[in-house]
Amino acid sequence: MLATYEALAVPTIGNHPDRLGEVPSGTVTDHRTQTADVRNGVTIAYVREGDGGTPLLLLHGYPETKRIWWRNVGPLSAAGFDVVAPDFRGHGESSLAPDNFYDIAAFAIDCYTLMHDVLGFDRCALAGGDVGGVVLYDIGLRYPGFVTSQVVFNTVPPPLNDVYEAAGLAPDDVRERRAQSDYFVRQATDPEGLLAELATPDLRQRYVAAMYTHRLWGTPNAFTPEDVAFHTEPYRDADKLRASWGVYEQSAGRRAMEDVPKLFERTPVPTMVLYGPEDHVVMPSFPWKEAAACIDCTGPLFVPNAGHFLQWESADTFNKLVTLFCGRR
Repeated sequence: MLATYEALAVPTIGNHPDRLGEVPSGTVTDHRTQTADVRNGVTIAYVREGDGGTPLLLLHGYPETKRIWWRNVGPLSAAGFDVVAPDFRGHGESSLAPDNFYDIAAFAIDCYTLMHDVLGFDRCALAGGDVGGVVLYDIGLRYPGFVTSQVVFNTVPPPLNDVYEAAGLAPDDVRERRAQSDYFVRQATDPEGLLAELATPDLRQRYVAAMYTHRLWGTPNAFTPEDVAFHTEPYRDADKLRASWGVYEQSAGRRAMEDVPKLFERTPVPTMVLYGPEDHVVMPSFPWKEAAACIDCTGPLFVPNAGHFLQWESADTFNKLVTLFCGRR
């Protein structure tokens, strides 16, 4: 298994093929990172631009950090939003959690604390995909009235089987039988064994790079070699990579949660559902199920030539849709 990870190609940078974690000179890195002590010893790192605009919280997924929003922060702040893009606890530049909770509820409570208690927003709009899309759903139900509108894309819909059955939507195949879900099963059920195989920073980065390249989560060539290096560099850290798998363990019932996630009812929050159809990891039923879970839904809207990382792959379209939907409320 070790040889498998060694064979995965991570793009080299400049004339230094051995320095895989180095941020290339052409990468946009001019968003200033701030930090806030939110609760229980957790420090959240975030970028904020557009002070005084309509509050908008951007929630990343896996294997991502706040860097996945680098094509959105500036344009959305220019469009009139006060944009906040945090790293979840245990991700990117945020701290590890002394309480060792890395679950949906913990992420949601941290983000609410940052926006409401630290930054002083009474209400805000949200956007998120992948894990961030699940956290988004939780926040809207956990804190009634706090979320004015939300844009969700390419994530796991809430477990509302009765709702989907009533809408005529068939059950999905079980994850264990889906070839593209092998990473999910391993991270959820054998994280320590997997981490032991990823014994060096380069091996860890190559493992994550596969999700940006040959695993085809996104459209082919959506990420340049420099982009891949930029997005995967934070996962060279063994503790951060291990923490990022906590939410997968939670989904398999193998890790304690801070609280039960708020996912078991339809959401009243006005929601726009987007879908990048070139995604080979999220089930094709996602857009229809997510729409059925939203009482006040716009969409689903399919964004051509986009996949799992829709906000990066089709940044201009994403920014315009968020502005139209969230800026009018």
